[in-house]
Order: sequence, then structure tokens, then C-alpha cells
Amino acid sequence: MAFDEARYIREVLDAARAAGGAPPADVLRRYQLTPQAGAAEVTETVRQVRQCWRRSRQMLKYRKVIDRLEVEHTSRYAAVFQAAAGGDLGPLRAEVAEEGRRDKKLLAEARRRLSDAAGKLRMLPPDLAESIVTSSGVEAQRAPALFAELGVEVREPDRLPQAAPYPAWSKVRAALDTLQVPHLGVFLFEGERTGLRVLGRVEGVSRRLGEIEAAAQRRTRGVWSQHSDTVCAALRAVEDPMELVRYDVVSRLRERIREHPYDDTLLRHATVDLRLDDGDARRLVFAVRHESGVVGGPAARLRELIEAGEVQAAAAFAEALPADALAGEAGELATEVRARVGKAVALRDRARDEPDPDAAWIMLEDALRQVPDLPGAQALLEGLPPRPPVEVRARVRGDAVVVTWEPSPSRSGEIDYDVHRDGVRLAEAASPGVRDEGPPVNARTVYAVTARRGRACSPAVPAPPVVLRPEVRGLQVAAGDGVVTGRWTAPAQAARVVVTRDGIAVPTEGSGFRDRGVRNGAGHEYLVKVVYPAGSGEVATAGLRRTASPQARPEAVAEFSVESRAQGELLVRCAEPRAGAVEFLSLAGPPPWPQGTTLHVDEVRAAGRAVQAACATGGFLIRPGRSSGVLLAVTVAGDLATVGAHREHVNLPAPERLTAMRRGPAVYVGMEWPPDVNEVEVRCGDQRFTVSAAAYRSQGGIRLEVPEGEEASVEVAATVPLQGERVRGPSASVRLPAVVAVRYTVRTTGPLWRRELVVELSSDRPVCLDRLVLVLKAGGVQPRSADDGLVLGEWSAVAAPARLALRPARHARPYWLRCFAEGDAVLVDPPVRFLKVD
Repeated sequence: MAFDEARYIREVLDAARAAGGAPPADVLRRYQLTPQAGAAEVTETVRQVRQCWRRSRQMLKYRKVIDRLEVEHTSRYAAVFQAAAGGDLGPLRAEVAEEGRRDKKLLAEARRRLSDAAGKLRMLPPDLAESIVTSSGVEAQRAPALFAELGVEVREPDRLPQAAPYPAWSKVRAALDTLQVPHLGVFLFEGERTGLRVLGRVEGVSRRLGEIEAAAQRRTRGVWSQHSDTVCAALRAVEDPMELVRYDVVSRLRERIREHPYDDTLLRHATVDLRLDDGDARRLVFAVRHESGVVGGPAARLRELIEAGEVQAAAAFAEALPADALAGEAGELATEVRARVGKAVALRDRARDEPDPDAAWIMLEDALRQVPDLPGAQALLEGLPPRPPVEVRARVRGDAVVVTWEPSPSRSGEIDYDVHRDGVRLAEAASPGVRDEGPPVNARTVYAVTARRGRACSPAVPAPPVVLRPEVRGLQVAAGDGVVTGRWTAPAQAARVVVTRDGIAVPTEGSGFRDRGVRNGAGHEYLVKVVYPAGSGEVATAGLRRTASPQARPEAVAEFSVESRAQGELLVRCAEPRAGAVEFLSLAGPPPWPQGTTLHVDEVRAAGRAVQAACATGGFLIRPGRSSGVLLAVTVAGDLATVGAHREHVNLPAPERLTAMRRGPAVYVGMEWPPDVNEVEVRCGDQRFTVSAAAYRSQGGIRLEVPEGEEASVEVAATVPLQGERVRGPSASVRLPAVVAVRYTVRTTGPLWRRELVVELSSDRPVCLDRLVLVLKAGGVQPRSADDGLVLGEWSAVAAPARLALRPARHARPYWLRCFAEGDAVLVDPPVRFLKVD
């Protein structure tokens, strides 16, 4: 990867300046390297990085950082990169691995120190948090994630009131003590809130104060009322009552601090006794601690050292104190420290003489829990090797070697494993199992595994030697007409490759063979082995087996025809070839080979999509899937395929749910429009025309003119132009029987006192209506069905012609009158003037 100077300045030099001048500990990031970089790339990138240092050093802001980079390069990394320049990346990988272990150790130390400093409050001031992170050697940009992981909040302590905002505060305090109220916040909000909030803006203070004063007015005057008035007067006198509440709470916490309680004790006092909200309690205790510290002489210092994990230092401090200083709590702490140090020293000494490293590890861990700064314990702990792994095995898997083992019986500490190949460290693993992707070929190789705990390693446990002798790569065996060919790529270390067919040697030519001693139609088994030199002789691999069946050259399909069928299927008719089986491919365009070309079957099939073909009467029934395209016939025999004829086709679906409805001399046709079709052809008697999808949707269907007395058959099929001709797909049809037209009129007759509403029916020949309904609908829209309005009259079994009368209905105008009929006849509406009444 090319060196990016702008990114390097941004991510390394500027980041180091922001971290106080400390360069990144990661050697790859320090030199902008990648784990996959080769020796030449590493050398060139380091050269460009150092040139960048020299150029950037002219800027004063980078001088301190670059001076430190140069010093550490000379003292620490120069030998690593000198070895890389010679082609040896081992020291660089070892440095990267060591940095990983060192980084884990630094992080663990930073976690411990931050957790101890945050204590039960889980809060730290920014300066202390930054000091711990910086002194631990952890990069500053990793600090936020570290704080989040530990649940530590970094914040400035809240500013606390130092003096009472009310001059007569002593009287208020005395009144609260007489009323037996823990503090002003409880006086204000007792019974209304749990977990009192006193920091920030608190709503409802004035309202609550008014309620307390009103309640005092309703009570009988007495001692309680006098003290309550004193407290309320103080709250009314200050500008912000909550400021007086905060002063009261803080002053009580300051009083408790003088008793030198632990953080959990002080928190419990704030949340239980003072009834504060947990978040406010933590912030107030944190602020009071950092405002006043833990005072109290030797006892406070001893407690500070113990809480910091410096128990050995606390013991030395206690020994240096005079006897009269070790009274009370200081004496108790000194006794505790001496007991912990004595127990830890005894465990350390026992561990030093313990022959079992695991038992010694447990003792030292216990000692360090008692006294984290116990001298010599950590060094002893890191020097205790675990027990070695067992059942180390190395197995060849293809072109790689897989090394496996059973874990170390040791269960103490964090155990990692190092895998060595011929004495050189190959890989590091946290769990059993490593795959060597680049082992030596045709060489006796010994793999060994050591268990590591800290800096101490167990003895190496070797696996039985293995020899990797790979087979050929990319073996392909293809059968043709009276010939079988093969090709491969042989390993560079191979002496030669031998091939046998059914146990008979086959001559090879370079990286392949051409065997003409085969018979068409017969199956042959080929075995391809790699021969390697071995000492004074040779050794052959187990080999790869392939089968091949040569076939006569398949005969091409000269011509075929395509017919559309229902359900998106095509019927293909063609003559069966004398050699081979016919397959069909669906292509987007014409095939790239001329008809009659013979190729390997895989090459032909890769050009299109195979189409399943089922034998049917007169040919093959296929479903190509595409609505249009090129259909190619291919004759296949063994591994050979001969390209046959091809032709364009369309696969047009038939319309579904075709319906036809008469309305007088008009017939309305509807359907579910076929997908991906632009036009359909409609046939009805002598009528034949095409309808586009846009016209169908805009007109709401298809309209035909067919006299009522004539029988009609409507046929609809999808159609598309192809090569200058219009091609039709499978059709759908619906039959309409001839019907008798019945015409009617509606009129009002007779004098005013004997008005009648008369419906007169007429037809060309007699017909009987099963049911006739007269409907009235108010407004300007005529009724659409027998249910769309008020039914004025209803008759059954009406024989036309006929005259029907009924009393007219009185209804506000305008309104419509219309008849609806059921039966074999078609009811024809009269002109609008007979139906609409204005």
C-alpha cells in the first residue's frame, strides 16, 4: 500500500501531539504498515516515514514528537527493520506480538487503577482520570471506551455553597432539629416525592411552600407552628429556596465526612437518612470528597494507601509512625495492614518453594489479592510456566498442514499457545488448532507446541513429523470423439506426473495428456499421481481419480418449430438426432457459435440457461421462463455438445378470468390483463381488432356491438409483432347465447284523483321474466341495480308483452324511475325522458 503522508500526519503526528507528545505504541500504526506487507514494502514504507519525519521536524509543533520517534527508532526498532530489509520479517512479527501482550497488560493495569480510584461512587475528576490513563501508558483516544467499560463517569465536581444564603441560618437549623426533619428538602417535599432531587432546577417549590403555610394556618397554633413559620420565613426570604436546601444538605454531608466514613457508608447516609435521589447523592458525595478530602491524620493516610492497593506502603508507613499515633482507627488499620502483609509474605515464600507451578500460581494470586504491591510476587507469578499441552498432532489437509492439540492441564492464569515449525515460531493461538497455509513441500517437517502463561513457557511438545506432497491442481479430464484429454498444474517441487487409464500407463505431454486408445461409449478411470524425489529414490502420491466416457460426435439439430401452449409453455417439434440427446438453452440473443460447432458441454451451457424439456406428443414441451428470447437446440453426448438450430420465440400467456356481459346491443368484455403484454387481439364473429393495455385501462374494458338476438363467441389472445409478423399466444374465449330484447316504458296516466303509474313491456316474441322490479332513486343519478333506491313495485313471472299498473308514489323531484329484470331476456331501457322526473 502506498505511503499516505497527509494521513500519517493526521493519524500519528497530530494524534501524538494531542496525547502530550507520546507516539502510538503500535509499531504498525507508528510506521503506517499493514500486517500483510512484505519485506520490500516494509522497507520502502519505513524509508518514506523517516523522510516525513525530517520534513515535519522543521515545524516547531512536531519537533518534540519527532525527536522521541527518532530516539525510539534508533534504540528499539532499527534492528527490526534492518532484518526486514534483509528479507526476515520474524523480528517485526515478534515485536507486534509483544506489543499486543504489553498492550493487554497496560489495559489491565489502567482498568485496576481507574476502578480503585473511582471507588463506590464510580466518578473521577478529569485531571485525575487523565493522569491515570497517561501514566498507565494507554493511548488517550482509548480512554472514553475504557471509562464506558468500567462504568466510570468523568466529570468536574459540582460547585457547592460555602456559606449560608440566609443570615439567621442557625435558627432555621434549630427549628428543623426541633421538628425532627432530616433537612430542608424533606420539610418541603415529604410525602410528595421519594428520592429527593436537590441539584439543578426543581419545579413546584413556591407552590409547595404555599401549601405548607396554608396547612399551618389551619392547625392550632403551638410550638410546631412557630418553628414551621421560622423555616417558611427563611425560604421566603432567599431568592432561590433550593439554594438554601442545597446548603443544608451539603453542610450535613460535611459533618458526616469528619467521621471518615467509606464511600458506601456516606452514600447510604445520603440516600437512606437524607432521602436523596441516588444520582444526586453520588454527585454530592463526589463533590464533597474532592472539596474537603478525607482529613484525620494517620488514619486517613492509611485508608488512602489501602484503597489505592498500596498495602505494602501502608505497612511501611505504619511502622514509621510513633506508638502514640496508632490509637483508635489508625491502630485498627495498622493491625489490618500488618496481618495482610504477613499472610501475603508467607504465601509468597511458600510459592517460591512449591514444586507444582499451578499450586504456586494460586498461592501468589491469593498473596497479590491481599497485598497488590507485594515485592517480588508479580515477577514470581510471571515466571511460572504452565504444564505442556498433550496429544500434539500434525495432519496434511490438501496443500496445508493442520496442527491440533489437547489444552494444557493447567487451569490457573490465562494460557496461550505458541506453534513452532522446525524450531521457528509460526503462530500464536488462544485455543487449540492452527492451520499452516504455507508448509514446506516434499520435506520432513516437525511441528511443536508450547503453552505460555505470562512470560513463562512450558517445554515444547512435538508432533510426529509430516511430509507434504500435494497433488496436481486444477485437474480437468474431458472426453471427446474417440479421445480423452487431461490438463493440470503440477507442484514446482514435483519430479514428474504419471497417468494411468484402467491400470495402463498413458503418455503425458507437458502438463496434460491426449489418450486416443479409448472406445466410444465405454467408461474409463484415470489416475493422476505426482512423483517426488525422496533421498536416492522417488515416491508417488495417492493420486486423483477421474472417470471419462468418450462419445461419438453428437449430431446437430438442423431445424425445429415452436408453438405456444397454455400456461406459458411451448411445444418444440424437431427430428431426433442419430447421436446424442437434445437439450434446449434459453439465450438473450443469438448464440456466439455457428450451427454445427462441437464444444465442451460446460462451455455451451455457460452461455445460457438450461430449459427443462418433457417429452410430449409430436415433440418436447418446455417452459422457457422469458416472455421472449432465443431458443437454442444443443445435442449432448458425454462431455461434448454440438450447437444446433436456434430461433426467436415469444412466450405469451393467455388472458385469465375472461368475462362478457350484454347491455342491449353492446357487449362489455373484461379480463385479467396478461403480465408483460402490451396488446391483445379480440375476435368476435367477423370482428377482429387489437386493443392496447392503455386503451383497455382508459375505457374500463372492451366494447363490442352484437345484436341481442344473435349468439356470439368472444376470443381474446395476447399478441406481439415478431420479424414483421404478428404472433398470437394461446387464447381465452367466452360464449354469449342469443337473448330476447324486452323494451319497456314508464308513464303516469289518468285524472288527478285516480292517477296510475303504468309500466308497459313489449318484445319481438313472447318471453317470460322471472322477476321485474321498479326502482325510484332521488337526485340526479339513475339507479344502478334493484337495490340502488326505493322499490315501488315488484312482479314475478311476468309474460311480455304486458301492461302493469300501480299507485304512483309522492316524492320530491327530481328523481329517476328504472326497471330491472331477472330471466333469459335482456331488458332495454327507454329514452331518458321517460325515466327522469323533474
